[in-house]
Amino acid sequence: AEHQHVRYNPLRDDWVLVSAHRVKRPWQGQLEKPPPEDVPRWDPKNPLCPGATRASGEVNPNYEGTFVFPNDFPALQPDAPEPDDSDHPLFQAAPARGVCKVMCFHPWSDLTLPLMSLPEIRAVIDAWAKLATELGASYPWVQIFENKGAMMGCSNPHPHCQVWASSFLPNEACLEDRTQRQHLSQHGVPMLLEYAEQEACRKERLVVENADWLVVVPYWATWPYQTLLLPRHHVCRLQDLSDSEKDSLASIMQRLLIKYDNLFEVSFPYSMGWHGAPTGPYLEEDCRHWQLHAHYYPPLLRSATVRKFMVGYEMLAQAQRDLTPEQAAERLRSLPEVHYK
Repeated sequence: AEHQHVRYNPLRDDWVLVSAHRVKRPWQGQLEKPPPEDVPRWDPKNPLCPGATRASGEVNPNYEGTFVFPNDFPALQPDAPEPDDSDHPLFQAAPARGVCKVMCFHPWSDLTLPLMSLPEIRAVIDAWAKLATELGASYPWVQIFENKGAMMGCSNPHPHCQVWASSFLPNEACLEDRTQRQHLSQHGVPMLLEYAEQEACRKERLVVENADWLVVVPYWATWPYQTLLLPRHHVCRLQDLSDSEKDSLASIMQRLLIKYDNLFEVSFPYSMGWHGAPTGPYLEEDCRHWQLHAHYYPPLLRSATVRKFMVGYEMLAQAQRDLTPEQAAERLRSLPEVHYK
């Protein structure tokens, strides 16, 4: 807790520098603006609201639950042409095709996941699983992710996430596939199943838990209050969860996200995403080395206005964090599970 050291991340096969004493240094850098508290519940000019007109000219239905539609500005398209052949190994390109969807969690713009009811969160999980199944029938990778808050690049306060399906395995997927495959081969047990069992026993990085899930600040965390959401039992993909596991997932997500908001009494910004076994052609392959999990990467460090910057040493050498994962977990663990609002 007092002396710098490096920790190994077996999931990414890299290291992070832990320098807990640095959080004591005075801060005269950038201060972020807290998120707005006066978001209107419905705004006809907001393209994610029920009945609003989007940039494509499409009019949203007057939806009352979740709502999924094609991204009007997709990063991936299903009919993109192949790039020209490379004339040198240092200048390689490959085909990239896919689809991008947007999913609204709720019709109200002023409601975030921690403020939603358990049935409403469960509906989000069901929609995630449905999309993972539908898109995963043909695409090798389906990335479900949520950018929450302007600090994490979210351009619209309405509660929503994105789902991108790609014709290729992205870098992080390839990396986690390799490391988890190696661990199963060498140790005979999926890496993150073994890791969840270890963290459940040690408890020093545990934030919340229930019968099916646990949330920890991982031993190798990079972001200050980064967490890892893990099943207690072996499950490869989101769509493989039972009804009871989805119910308990809704509960533990709500508990975690309430703690996040309570930390600095602000709508807590983060980027999160699900990682599970590849799909499409991989559905016919042995993917037992995979364990479903969700990453939460929040940027805030000291307060609602002071964030952690990944610059300089982090960009040019390796990741570095300013408090230990154990300190972060203890602080999150001690927070109430009743929302400050």
